[in-house]
Amino acid sequence: MAKTIIKFFLIFVTLVLAQVIIFNHVCLYNVAIPFVFLYLIVRLPISLSSNWTMTIGFITGFTVDIFSDTLGMNALACTLIGVMRHGVLRLYIPREEDLAQSEPSLRTLGTAVYLKYIITISLIYCTTVFIIEACTFFNPMLLIMRIVCSSLLTSVLLVCIDSLTIQQHEKRL
Repeated sequence: MAKTIIKFFLIFVTLVLAQVIIFNHVCLYNVAIPFVFLYLIVRLPISLSSNWTMTIGFITGFTVDIFSDTLGMNALACTLIGVMRHGVLRLYIPREEDLAQSEPSLRTLGTAVYLKYIITISLIYCTTVFIIEACTFFNPMLLIMRIVCSSLLTSVLLVCIDSLTIQQHEKRL
């Protein structure tokens, strides 16, 4: 238990620092922004209660908000992901016994299910953040492009991070 807490705390610190220092300054074609700190929320244990998931999501989003000066947008979107995370998993994994895996990853869920899960979570997050940021539907095509491109870029980066952690884990075995 303590080992898991320390592991997720180190992931939290690493991803929040990476987001604030590096990825907040990356904007591809003024459309796509990567949100790598979502990996923490995506990888939380499935058995973790919704209250804890929402709390961890809020703290993660709030921490990024503090350093990014985004006035609670990330906190709201991460809390929303914390609420919807278990439902999204149930959407793609219909049987309850398949949800018994400890953490969602490429290895435990399989490639297809994990990709659907990551893309859905990224799409929910990006939709929430960009609608709050725009606060209007003045330019709907730009809004849709930002949501889709940021979701895809975030999904690709989250899968890359997950594949890197799996390779490191497999080398130790």
